[in-house]
Amino acid sequence: MPTTRPKPTSLDPELRERLLAEAKAPWKGLRRALWFALTASGAIGLAVMAMRLSAGSEVASGDLLIQLGAFFGFGLLLWRDR
Repeated sequence: MPTTRPKPTSLDPELRERLLAEAKAPWKGLRRALWFALTASGAIGLAVMAMRLSAGSEVASGDLLIQLGAFFGFGLLLWRDR
């Protein structure tokens, strides 16, 4: 049985590499945008709580822990998805 050779591709080598990378890690751009948006949301929540604390208002410690967890958790996911 003769061996079959793969057909030479007429794609640009750079485009081919990008397509192969996308096939290995689909939705990477969308996923990174989601991690960024969720990290920014945690940062905004922390900023609001810091302003409320500086104005003398009380902030529940549970809420503060949730915002800290969201900021650092999603930030870690964003960093690891590089």
